[in-house]
Formats: sequence, structure tokens, C-alpha cells
Amino acid sequence: MEKEVKESRRVILVTGTPGVGKTVFSRLLASRLGAVHMDLGRLVERENLVSGRDGARGTLVVDEGRASRRLGEIIAGSGRDVVVDGHYAVDVVPAEKVSLVFVLRRDPDELKSILEDRGFGEVKVSENLAAEILDVCLWEAVRACGAGSVCEIDASGREPGELVEEAISVLEGRAGCRVGVVDWLGKLDSEGRLDEFFKALGSSN
Repeated sequence: MEKEVKESRRVILVTGTPGVGKTVFSRLLASRLGAVHMDLGRLVERENLVSGRDGARGTLVVDEGRASRRLGEIIAGSGRDVVVDGHYAVDVVPAEKVSLVFVLRRDPDELKSILEDRGFGEVKVSENLAAEILDVCLWEAVRACGAGSVCEIDASGREPGELVEEAISVLEGRAGCRVGVVDWLGKLDSEGRLDEFFKALGSSN
């Protein structure tokens, strides 16, 4: 029975460092698929699925157990595909329910500008840039769901509609999933900026 459910209703995760463009991409993808779009951040805030607050970072601490159960209820009650949007999506959706994970990536220089424009403080900007450069969201997705279920998409300098077309090609079987699309460490190193960049990260701690 579980096999039949998985085949008839896809659960697609969209993850990536804050600022890469997950929510716009997810909304457009869900619209194209006629799917339900579930923004994890909004769900957690709306239903108070938290265990506390991180005072240093000014963020809520997600109760992953409660969030997972609530999301499971929503998925079970949906007769359509579900697109789950959130940088911790792989932590709250069981791997056996996941059809595919899209991991959005963004060039660190672009990401820095976006986060600063959003009003992120120095510590949050630095932590998120480090996570992007070190492929944290990508490898968490691979760890949780396996490399064969993970598709990395470089969003740098591209419009959301173009990214969605790439995702649709994968979902329709016209293109395959790829991991290892970007190498920000290598890029920064080749530009001679790696030491300087990580000194800046260290100074914010």
C-alpha cells in the first residue's frame, strides 16, 4: 500500500541555504505541477511547532518531531503532489516518503548581497555563507535521502522560471539529477580569495 501511495503522489523537497530562492522557486514549481506548496517556516510559525528560541541568532528552534508529524498529516491528507520548501526539510520528512530533493545553490557573492539586503546581522550572514561554501544543505540532503534522489541546481544569475524549467525536465525524465554542480571553495581559491573570505567568517564569531 505504501508503494502505491508513493507512486501516485509525489513529495518533492526544496532545500538550500537561506537566500538562495527556495520559496519563489517552490511556489512556481507547485503551480506548474498543480501541487500543494508547503512553506515549512510559515507552518512552524503559524502552528507554533517550536521548542524554544535561539537568543544569539534571533531565530526559533524547530521542534522537529512535532513538525514532522504535522507535515505527515498534511501529506497524507493531500490527493496531490506536495512541494515542501525549507532548509531543514530533509530533517522532518522521512526519506521513504521523498520522491526527489532539489537543492538550490547560489554564488557566495550574490548570496551575501541578498542576505545583507534582507537585514541579516553579521553573524547570520557569515554562518549562512559558510554553510553555502561548505555544501552543508547539499550533503545533508544526500545523507538523508541518498545521492540518487538529490538534484543540485545552480541559481546564480538565473531567473526562477528558468530554474523551474530545469526541475520540470528532471521530473519528466528528460534530464537526470546531478550532484557536484558547483564548487564554491574551488572558485574562491582560484580567485585568491579563500583565505580572506574565511578570515572574515572567523572575525564574526
